[in-house]
Amino acid sequence: MTGTFTRRKLAAALVAPAAAALAQPQTPSAAAAGDELKAARERLGSEAAALARQELPMAAEPAFRFEA
Repeated sequence: MTGTFTRRKLAAALVAPAAAALAQPQTPSAAAAGDELKAARERLGSEAAALARQELPMAAEPAFRFEA
């Protein structure tokens, strides 16, 4: 291949596939969104349970109260 390959041509060659992918709207199916939501709720529940199992000594708690 004879000729020059400039930085602008290189950038255009690298950006073109990404721009084409962004131009096509991707709509997730309702089933996939529901599964993702269910998985997120399960993770939140398991993390909340793990936090509830942790013991917190009285010395670590603040000596004041927040009130509205």
